[in-house]
Formats: sequence, C-alpha cells, structure tokens
Amino acid sequence: MAATYKATGINLKGTPLGESDRLLTVLTREHGLVRVVAPGARKSNSKLGGRSALFVVNDLLISKGRSLDRIVQAETLESYPGLGQDLRKLTASQYLAELVLFQALSDHPQEELFCLLNEHFTRLDDAPPELAIACLTHAVYHFLATAGVPPQVHECCLTQRSLMLEQPNTLQGAGFNVVAGGTVHLDTLEPVEGATAFAGASGTRSPQFRSVTSPSSNLASRSLIKKGDLPRAATGTASYAPAPSIKPRGHLVTELSTLELAILQCLAQPVLVRADGRIHLDSTPQIPELLHPIPVSTWLKLEHVLRQYAEYQFDRSIRSACLIDTCFSTLS
Repeated sequence: MAATYKATGINLKGTPLGESDRLLTVLTREHGLVRVVAPGARKSNSKLGGRSALFVVNDLLISKGRSLDRIVQAETLESYPGLGQDLRKLTASQYLAELVLFQALSDHPQEELFCLLNEHFTRLDDAPPELAIACLTHAVYHFLATAGVPPQVHECCLTQRSLMLEQPNTLQGAGFNVVAGGTVHLDTLEPVEGATAFAGASGTRSPQFRSVTSPSSNLASRSLIKKGDLPRAATGTASYAPAPSIKPRGHLVTELSTLELAILQCLAQPVLVRADGRIHLDSTPQIPELLHPIPVSTWLKLEHVLRQYAEYQFDRSIRSACLIDTCFSTLS
C-alpha cells in the first residue's frame, strides 16, 4: 500500500489532540470517512489552521500511519463562510454533518453523499438566515433518501390508500407515524398501547384514534407496525430494536394539515426553496397556501417530524437538533 494517498474531503468533526494537533473526521469522495491528524493545526501561525476548520473542503495529501494517518498538504477548495456567521445556519450545518456521520462508510467511495452534502451546504450558505430551517428540512429528506429509508408520503403506510391532494376536500385527515414509516390516514388507526392520542400544531391532545372497521385493514394495521419488520438504515452500530434514548418522543402520530402534507410530498424535488420563502412548483397547486411564503412554524413542525423519523431509522439521537427550536423560536 502506498505511503501517501490523495483525497478530496470536507471536515465534519474536529477535536484537539496533544499540545497543538487537531484530529479531524473527514468525508472524502474517494475513501469515505477518514480520521486524520492535522499536525500543528492549533498553532497561531499554522498553515493547516484554517484548512482544518469545520466544513472546509480541501484537496488533501495524506500519509499513512500505524494508528492514525496525517495530513501532509492541504489546498482549500471551498469554505462556506456564511455557515459560521449565523447561529441558525451553523446549527443546521452541524445537524446535517451528524446525519452524514450516521450513514457514511469508511474505506469505500462516497461520491453521492459527498456531492449531496456540498450541494446543501451551498444552499444553506447562500440562503437568508430565516430560510435555514426550510433548507434543513429539505436536506434531511434527501439524506434519508440517500440512505435508502425515505418516509412514505404519498400513500397511507398501513393501507396503501393514496393521500389525494388533487381533491383536498375529500382528504379525511392525515398524520405521520414514525414507526409505520411515514404518512397514514387517521381514520384507519387503532389506539396503540402506550400512546393515547396525537398532538396537533397547537400541542393540544386530540381524541383517541377510531378503530378500523375493516377486518383486513385491522390486520394490516397490526402487522405493519411491528417494529421488527420495519426497514431500518444500514449503519455499522445500528440494531433493529430502537435504543430507549431514541424512541419516538411524545405521541407516535403527528397530525398533518393539508399544507404540511403537500410540502412533505414536494421534498423529493431537487430544488425546493425559493429566495422569497415560497417553494418551487412544476404546476399550479391545488393547495392555495403553496403560492405564498411558507411560515417558519410549518417548517419547524416538518423538521421535527423528520427528525424523529431519522433518529428512529439511524437508532441515534441528533444532538445538534436540540438548538433548532431555540434558534428559530423568535421567527415562528
């Protein structure tokens, strides 16, 4: 094996090492996740000081070591300066970095994940600070899709009945069930042991779910919410039984408005958020609210839903997410 190798990578995590070094976790195109030492990076006159900062993209020349590899040379390609100048953007970028660390592999090329992360960092860097939550929500869905576990948002997870937004007046209520894997018709749900009712946008409790009337639907509901049968993200440390710390918080089902459901169904689009706060639409929407800027409170609710889903799928808590509500509370 060569004594040195080249890689293009973005710094996702950094910790002090020794008197003046920094230990970096870097997502590279060619080799996936690597842990490398940036020697002397914490010295005031170090050439690696700025190049070892978070979210900086570098062309790297790395020498192999017995336990840890070391950076020999680094040339900065991109630094995303706007991410560190606003707390909302910084929190969102750290949140995305955690999602990448959950799913990235070592010793395997990670071209798709690398490009997707840089794409969403560019959008966060360019967006007005108040739209960071919209950019984050869009990105979370994309990373779930890249991991192979996007939530189902166009049909009921329990009955596979379509959630028809083309006829919004006929939609009898929709919710998001973390354990079932996405959206559900509320009128098909049975009470789940340990969960009394779902909470709406106001935080008030709604009545208990009505029992299903169809025996076949009843059987489907019971069988599809068994945790052991559900797909989970493939990670090195994940198990099929969720850890107690990341069980879906609060109620298992979150009620969705028609607008919230419509936005969920748009999240797969490659481009979504416009500079004025509206979303890109390919055709005239059936939901008039989509023609106007989306309220921050709506994005916060959708982020929270996807956060619970991601934590359940990856079997880990997103630590940076605890600051999201604080950062955006004044805007909601």
